[in-house]
Amino acid sequence: MEATGLGIFVLIVFVLIVFSNSVKVVPQAHEWIIERLGRYSRTLHPGLSVIIPFVDRVRARVDMREQVLDHPPQQVITKDNVGIKIDAVMYYQVMDSFRAVYEIASTVMGIEKLTVTTLRNVVGDLELDQTLVSRDRINTMLREILDTATDKWGVKVNRVELKNIIPPPEITEAMQKQMKAEREKRAVILDAEGVKMAAIREAEGDKQARILKAEGFKQAQILEAEGKSEAIITVFNSIHEGRPTNDLIAIRYLEMMEKLADGKATKIILPAEVSGILGSIAGVAELFKEPPAASEAAGESAP
Repeated sequence: MEATGLGIFVLIVFVLIVFSNSVKVVPQAHEWIIERLGRYSRTLHPGLSVIIPFVDRVRARVDMREQVLDHPPQQVITKDNVGIKIDAVMYYQVMDSFRAVYEIASTVMGIEKLTVTTLRNVVGDLELDQTLVSRDRINTMLREILDTATDKWGVKVNRVELKNIIPPPEITEAMQKQMKAEREKRAVILDAEGVKMAAIREAEGDKQARILKAEGFKQAQILEAEGKSEAIITVFNSIHEGRPTNDLIAIRYLEMMEKLADGKATKIILPAEVSGILGSIAGVAELFKEPPAASEAAGESAP
């Protein structure tokens, strides 16, 4: 009885081992490579699958999700012989699990070595200044080259990013000095531009003020001339409306002559009609003379 019970126990254990080896549950986004007697048999996709125990075996479990491969800083030399360190990160995804297992011994190691050599080749064709400002260009070149090279392995390189570019300490110090000099240069230029603009604005303001002043003086002269013109017209009209006699004109002429005589001018220009005017003046003088009889009468009555 004891032997029978032991045999049943061994049989149960054997059945459990066979069952566990024959039933496989593949997780989502994974693929398992199955070999039968050392040769490729099939690929198990996510879900429940059954294999033949002791005949079939799981050769590899492949993760089909996008993977992130972070490279440590690599020492590379630029075209102008400057040694720099570049830290890169790569995003790749296995598209064909069969080729990823059988076309290369280690997919991750192959991608790492290929990335390092490609990075050195790409940066070796660029100078330091180009390397520092051409990250997008380097990323694109690395992705295209790596994607083409890893296609044989059933791997697709989705993206390559340069996380950090570390120049030598002496280059970094020189760059800092250059940046400081550039900032000081821009500050001096901006200061000079400010002074220039201030001078231009001041000159424009002075010009505008002079123009406005000249315009004001011009308008004042015009208004003054218009006022004098209107005054002359008014006086002329008033004189003609009053019908002045020759005697009045002669008196006004004498007043004018008196003003001319008071001036500093040494020459007096007489009009062409002076003979007529002098005749009128003589007539006016006769009016102011007293009659002889009146003067004699005044002389007799005086004592």
